[in-house]
Amino acid sequence: MNILAIIPARSGSKSVPHKNIRMINNKPMLAYSIEHALQSELINRVIVSTDSEEYAEIARQYGAETPFIRPAEYAQDHSLDIDVFYHCLAYLKETEGYEADLVVQLRPTYPIRNPKDIDTMIEMLQKQEDADSVRSIALATEIPYKMWKKRENGEIVPVTTDIPECYNMPRQELPVAYYQNACIDVVRGRVILEQRSMSGKKILGYEMKDNYDIDTEEEMRLAQNQLKICEGGKRFVFDIDGVIAKLEPNNNYRLSEPNTPMIEVVNKLYEMGNQIILFTARGYVTGVDWKETTQNQLSSWGVHYHELHFGKPNADYYVDDKFIDMNLLLKMVLNK
Repeated sequence: MNILAIIPARSGSKSVPHKNIRMINNKPMLAYSIEHALQSELINRVIVSTDSEEYAEIARQYGAETPFIRPAEYAQDHSLDIDVFYHCLAYLKETEGYEADLVVQLRPTYPIRNPKDIDTMIEMLQKQEDADSVRSIALATEIPYKMWKKRENGEIVPVTTDIPECYNMPRQELPVAYYQNACIDVVRGRVILEQRSMSGKKILGYEMKDNYDIDTEEEMRLAQNQLKICEGGKRFVFDIDGVIAKLEPNNNYRLSEPNTPMIEVVNKLYEMGNQIILFTARGYVTGVDWKETTQNQLSSWGVHYHELHFGKPNADYYVDDKFIDMNLLLKMVLNK
């Protein structure tokens, strides 16, 4: 099959200027989506559709084709994906006689993406011949059945009316809802050209846990941190109690229990080639020597580390300019 990846990268972003080529972890953001496409085992052609010669040159440097510069009329704030993709497929058919069986959309604002997800979604469409497309989705955190539209006179009306008074129902009784997370779309080429649609009529859903689409400076910063963390070579310092171990109210550390999710994070970071330093305030106030107990616990819990330090000052609060939240670290490393 002709399986074509199209990466739409116009130059006129407003929220984060030139975000498609902004440097993120020493690489232009556009490059990550090109690499994801090239790492796919099923995609056999990668094209960047851009209105910028500068963007096109960057795309070629990282292995993508740029057979045309996208016309300005298809590179406006209001331009639709279908216009961009129809232009690309129509151009290739007219100039080369090339027709794509499947088209994969990889938005350049997604620097974090698993190429295996791309291939899985392609295979879903290959196996289900009556389906027109596959879209990546994620579980919605906000309940659409409790959302409203506001009229000019101040009156509000429910967004959905298929369930009577759903806005008064407990969320547990409402259907599970998903949103399209914009990571990966796979659509049949004929759907784009013949139906002039990016989805067609029968759409399959491929569930993902997270959304790494970048639209703000804060999202840019978070993605930068994750990419740095996952490349290895960093030095991480972890407290033991409250992080590696669950808090023991009476400070009888012999009774401490492991904090399994965070131990998984620590071990994953260790495997990535990062340096793991553990430190603790155990015994700082009482003078009790907890070294042997702590070492035995870390061993029995399977914690991988490079150094263990005692003597951390006991405090009610710690302030650190390089602090990272545990929940954020769980998401970055384990996608939890």
